[in-house]
Formats: sequence, C-alpha cells, structure tokens
Amino acid sequence: MKRGFYTIMAAQFFSSLADNALLVIAIALLIDLHAPAYLTPMLKFVFVLFYVILAPFVGAFADSMAKGRVMFISNTIKITGCGLLFLASHQYFALAAYAVVGLGAAAYSPAKYGILTELLPPEKLVIANGWIEGLTVLSIILGTVLGGVLITPTVAAVLLELDFPYINTGVDTIPEASIIFIAAFYCIAAIFNLYIPSTGVVHRILNKNPIFLVQEFRHCFKLLWTDKLGQISLAVTTLFWGAGATLQFIVLKWAETALDYPLNKAAQLQGIVAVGIAVGAVMAARFVSLRQSVKVIPLGIAMGVVVMAMTIAHQLWIAIILLILIGGLAGFFVVPMNALLQHRGHILMGAGNSIAVQNFNENLSILVMLTMYALLISFDVHIYSVIIMFGSFVAITMTLIRRWHMLNQSKEDSLHLIGEHKKL
Repeated sequence: MKRGFYTIMAAQFFSSLADNALLVIAIALLIDLHAPAYLTPMLKFVFVLFYVILAPFVGAFADSMAKGRVMFISNTIKITGCGLLFLASHQYFALAAYAVVGLGAAAYSPAKYGILTELLPPEKLVIANGWIEGLTVLSIILGTVLGGVLITPTVAAVLLELDFPYINTGVDTIPEASIIFIAAFYCIAAIFNLYIPSTGVVHRILNKNPIFLVQEFRHCFKLLWTDKLGQISLAVTTLFWGAGATLQFIVLKWAETALDYPLNKAAQLQGIVAVGIAVGAVMAARFVSLRQSVKVIPLGIAMGVVVMAMTIAHQLWIAIILLILIGGLAGFFVVPMNALLQHRGHILMGAGNSIAVQNFNENLSILVMLTMYALLISFDVHIYSVIIMFGSFVAITMTLIRRWHMLNQSKEDSLHLIGEHKKL
C-alpha cells in the first residue's frame, strides 16, 4: 500500500472514533434532559439527514478539490457541532447540534472513500476496503466503549474535577465533560487530514448552479441503478447500512430488557457486534476477490436469521456469541459489495459522485428504518417483536436481491447465446 493510505486510515480512525463515542454521549445528554424514549433513535436520524439532503452537492464538492482538504473542512464542521452540543440545554437543541455533526460527516464521506479509487488500482480496492472497514469497525468498538466509559459516574467525576488555572470551563455535567474530551479526537483527525497527499487527479471546477448539480446527481443515480453489477451492490449496501444503524438501537433496548443493562454497559455490547464486523471484514479482504464479490450475498440472508435468535438469549455468553456472529456475517458480505460498488461507480461517473449516490441511498434507508423503529417504540411494541420483524425483513430482502442478481445473470447468458447463434 502507498504511504498516503496509512495517513487516510489514521484520519478516518480518529474521526470515526469520535463519531461513535459522541452518539453514546448524546444519548446520555437526552436522558439528562428527560427526553422521551422515541427521541433516542432520532439522534441517528438527524445525523444522517444531511447525507440525503446534500447528496447532489457533496459529491461534486469532494471532486472539486484535494480530498484531504475536504476532510479537514468536514472535521472542522464536526468540531463546531460539538461546541453547539456542549451548549445544548433543551432536547431539540441537542438534536439540532448533533445534526451539525452529521453535516460534517456528510461532507467527509465522499472524500474518505473517493480518495481510495484515486490512490489505488482496482485490484487493491477489496484489500483497501477491508482495512478501512476493519479500522472503522475498530473505531466503532473503541468509540462505543469510550462513550460508555466517559458517562460512567466514577470516570466522569475525575473529568469534572480537572481544573485549569485562571480558566473557568463552565463544565459541570457528565455529558459536557465528555463532549470536551471527544472534541479533542476530532482535532487530531483534522491534523492528519492536513498530511494526506495529493493524488495527482485533475479536479473538476465546482459548478455553483444547484439545478445543474441536481440534474447531474439524478443522471449518476440512474446510471448506477441501471448498471447490472452496480444495482446489486448498491441494493446490498443500502440494506446493510439501514439495518446496521437500526441494530445499534435495537441492541441498546434489547440489553436493557434481556440483560437489565444500563446505557454504559449496553453501549459496550454494540462494540461486540463491531468486533464481529472487523473479523468478517478482514476475512473478506483475505479470501474474496473483486470478481467473486457477488457470491457473498447468501451471508446477508443468514445474518437476518441469526438476528432473530437474539430473542432466546438471556445469558451474557450466549449474547456475545450471537452478536459476534451477526457482526461477522455482516462484515464478510458488505466489504466485497462496497468494493464492487466503488469500482463500478468510479468507472461510470467518478469517485465523488458515485460515493454521493451511495450515501444518498444508504442514508435514506437509515432514515426510513429508524423512523419505523421509533414509531414501533413510541407505540410500546415489545423489543422481541421488533427483533423478529427486523430479522425477517433483512432475510427476505436479501433473498429478493439474490433472485434479482440470478435473473440478471440469466438474461446476460441468454443474450450471449443469442449473439453466438447469430455468428453461426
């Protein structure tokens, strides 16, 4: 791997670490503000909202300048969101502040993934994605654990006792102390962004006409969804990210019901899922080539079935096995699909725009699935019923995607036979 790849990995690690720790802290802040339970998944909702709203623009923005510069600007926006969250004194203001962090993340993502296709040849994309996803998952593990640790009363008490000469920090609550701590990680990520090398790719001049950008995005959207391989990989990753975001909150609620865990301990169980994803991602990078990527689709069906088994787990050791297995299946099937999607998108329309289309679909899926989950929670549907519905939906949808791919293959085989017949 080129040296610049490791700088990208370091920047991604610290930024993602802060993102995941901040989610746990934001949940604790809502609890402190006595927000109703259905507002908890709305944190993720507002975080990804800008991914959908700004999808026609962030791809063009990422392709208009050096990706490292885009990532630096994005991390600066995240730091601003942290500052607003620190000042939040009402539940809706907290949601708005967290949305600003999501704005930075929306701008960050096309540059983070797009630079891989600029820096590396196609044959290294699965390996690179395996490393990036593995490291991202490691940051999820450490981030969720860090968030849980920071809101633990004994640790928070130490942070609150920290004193700076001649400076009144105004920090007097556990979430405030934790937010200050997390902002430092965003600053570290921003410093790494400054050292990401230029890839030598000629950047397109940013067209400031929003109508043109929307039309260009619509063209790219149609192009990727009509490509035979692009549509399958896009469908899989769209489902995966929507399901993954919802599973985060399902695990928190399930741990509270099945294991009687408070938020700080339940957050650490999220990290166990991430351990499985990391293992699956590394195995996929080792054993699955770009050409073989579509063969992992059945593992998505298996993941949905295993999720439903969570309803029978009432002991910690059983829960750990199930959560690692769920994560492992998810990591093994999503990494090759992600690499295939990036490769097809780079060929069809350029890195930034293809990632923007991917983000639009994946985060629209997150919005829809989180909204459904929040509605179920608001109507007091038992978490076990939610898990059964969720697992069934994932398994059935992945089965339909597999049949879709098989139909595409049969059509291609038929066209190939017709062409051979005409030659004869």
